[in-house]
Amino acid sequence: MRLQYAPEDEAFRAELIAWLAENQPSDEQFRLPKQSSAHMTDWARAWQRALFNAGWLVPGWPPELGGRNATPTQQMIYFEEISRREIIRSANPQGLGIIAPSINDYGTPEQKERFLGPTLRGEISWCLGMSEPGAGSDLASLKTRAELVGDEFVVNGQKVWTSGAHHADWCLCFVRTDPTVPKHKGISALIIDTTAPGVERRPFPELSDPDWHDFNEVFFTDVRVPKENLVGPLNGGWPITQGSLAHERAMLWIGYAYDLQRAVRALVELGDRPVPGGGRLGDDPRYRDAVAGFHIDAQALLAMGYRGFSKFLLGKASPEHSLLKLFGSESLQRALLFGSEALGIDGLDLDLLGPKMWRDGPWAISYLRSFSGTIPGGTSEIQRNIISERVLGLPR
Repeated sequence: MRLQYAPEDEAFRAELIAWLAENQPSDEQFRLPKQSSAHMTDWARAWQRALFNAGWLVPGWPPELGGRNATPTQQMIYFEEISRREIIRSANPQGLGIIAPSINDYGTPEQKERFLGPTLRGEISWCLGMSEPGAGSDLASLKTRAELVGDEFVVNGQKVWTSGAHHADWCLCFVRTDPTVPKHKGISALIIDTTAPGVERRPFPELSDPDWHDFNEVFFTDVRVPKENLVGPLNGGWPITQGSLAHERAMLWIGYAYDLQRAVRALVELGDRPVPGGGRLGDDPRYRDAVAGFHIDAQALLAMGYRGFSKFLLGKASPEHSLLKLFGSESLQRALLFGSEALGIDGLDLDLLGPKMWRDGPWAISYLRSFSGTIPGGTSEIQRNIISERVLGLPR
């Protein structure tokens, strides 16, 4: 699906395509090994800095923040093109996609000066201190404490599933600063130096890739944090956890659609695989029917996203955006599971890579990695609760 936009917007697309043709790193560079989602290799820092300098890092922001004041439609075009080309903007996605916007939205001028520019230029990397052993989807139940003592907060507690913590320079950490009020109202956001005394980061390996250590448990023992590292008001951290509804972040569903399309193309290629007893895998009408269904899902995802975006431009409510993350992540997961099951034990064969993505792997491993879409950012179960209550108006 390729939509045609106004002439000035297509000129924006042409300028972007021309710049990418001249500057985009090779596929080999994109696939160089990295150790976590906060591990910034030299080429990744250089690439992010090049995007920043050219105004292509966050196009909806002003030039001094790595953008070019692009309109919402132009931002849509931008994400179409980088998704089509499988381009990553940053090797530290939580730093660029979550923490930089949070500092831009809620930070003081001093915090923006100190942290925002270096983050956008790829000079520092971040982790996000949210989940705890007893506070995952119910984030408001977090118990990590921060007590204000003079001009410092003293932090004690534990975080878990903290992606890239052992490589991150800084952590945007959500802590409880007032235990006497309702749980949503006593939370604050602190910027914590991950090398500060009392911070212990323990990465744990993943069975699917022994070289990839992303998840961490992080312990805070009497960690002292300067008062000026408080982001937003004291006890006003809950709105920050919900994230800004900026135009750009509302468009990330495009990535799911293009990932699903890549999975469909890979399934079509698998259809030529011979099967025991003669013939091809694609000769099975059940296989063809399933692949056709996944193709329709990808088109439906795009159509739903564009319809929601059109409503957004007209100032109308857009319930579609509540559905996109759930439908996109689960549709991709179903397609990868189908390919893995169709291959059987060969789904673990390194010579039969799953859909071409940044970190390639066998089909079965691609399926396991797909849970990174259905768990973080609100599990599928939580997404269904949100849709049922806020979109459909059903009782709790």
